[in-house]
Amino acid sequence: MNAVNHPISKAGTLRWLLKREYWENRGGFLYAPFIAGIVSLLMSTIGILFGLWAMRRAAAQGELHINNSDINVNGLDLNLLTSQLDAKDMADLANGLDLTLVLSSLWPFIVLAFVVFFYCLGALYDDRRDRSILFWKSLPLSDAQTVLSKAASALLVAPLIAVVASILTMFIFVLVISVVVMAHGGDAMALIWGPASPLSIAAGHLSWIPVYLLWALPTVGWLLLCSAWARTKPFLWAVMLPLFAGIIVSTTRVMTAFDMTSAWFWKNIVGRLLLGTLPGSDLFYRSEQLASISGNRDNLAAALSPTSQLAALSLPELWIGAAVGVVFIVIAIRLRRRAGEI
Repeated sequence: MNAVNHPISKAGTLRWLLKREYWENRGGFLYAPFIAGIVSLLMSTIGILFGLWAMRRAAAQGELHINNSDINVNGLDLNLLTSQLDAKDMADLANGLDLTLVLSSLWPFIVLAFVVFFYCLGALYDDRRDRSILFWKSLPLSDAQTVLSKAASALLVAPLIAVVASILTMFIFVLVISVVVMAHGGDAMALIWGPASPLSIAAGHLSWIPVYLLWALPTVGWLLLCSAWARTKPFLWAVMLPLFAGIIVSTTRVMTAFDMTSAWFWKNIVGRLLLGTLPGSDLFYRSEQLASISGNRDNLAAALSPTSQLAALSLPELWIGAAVGVVFIVIAIRLRRRAGEI
């Protein structure tokens, strides 16, 4: 019986290309954010241990007081220390806990910024440098599929894994501080899980993924373009061209002809080309929007909620930048089609 060959669909081809990118870059996509989360947990645990040691020492010397009163606490009893917290104190505790949770979950995102940046720089350059591009071009794969798989890996696969690592890190950290609280006479539900908003922050992290996809698109597109175009040292071309452009604009003050300042150029051109892979960089462009959503600049849980994250989709800057990023990717595809030897 003759075997029947079924052609692979375009969606199936793209899926296999995404798997290829994942397996070839598993260290950056998978291991790096989870290792960053582990390091974050270790450092946070060390900080907690030092804090407990300082509190025990203060308690032993009778230097702990309740609400700045004359009541001394001779032992480290968290239930006693927090028994007289009023509504404002609990609100401050909630914001403090949310800030701590965000900081504990931040490390995978910091790693993500570097992983995506350097992955895109080498995505189309490395296979030209080692001439493996000749092998890939011999396969029934279009240049559009290849470039789009790399863009999707940077904009969707890597952020999704980083968000999972971040959420796991945050919840493990909540469990750690809950154990510490219970070990010292405190009620973890009343002091940790009640005031803090880990579920809201986790939902905000998940809803942030489409925002990151669109916000990072101009940076990813620019880096892929430079990766496909540069014959050598794509990092210098990708970074120095925007920086030199910013310096020229600042020194010549050409933006005054458009009734703008050079700061606008640095923020909306240079910043969008180079800093888009940094998670949360969109927050610097919508501080007024966040203030109106949260109603209070100190309400961190509201600022990072799904409603706040998805509100970024209403920013014109996001869509304009995304359109520019698409143009960059189209140019990168055309450059790859004409790629020759370096």
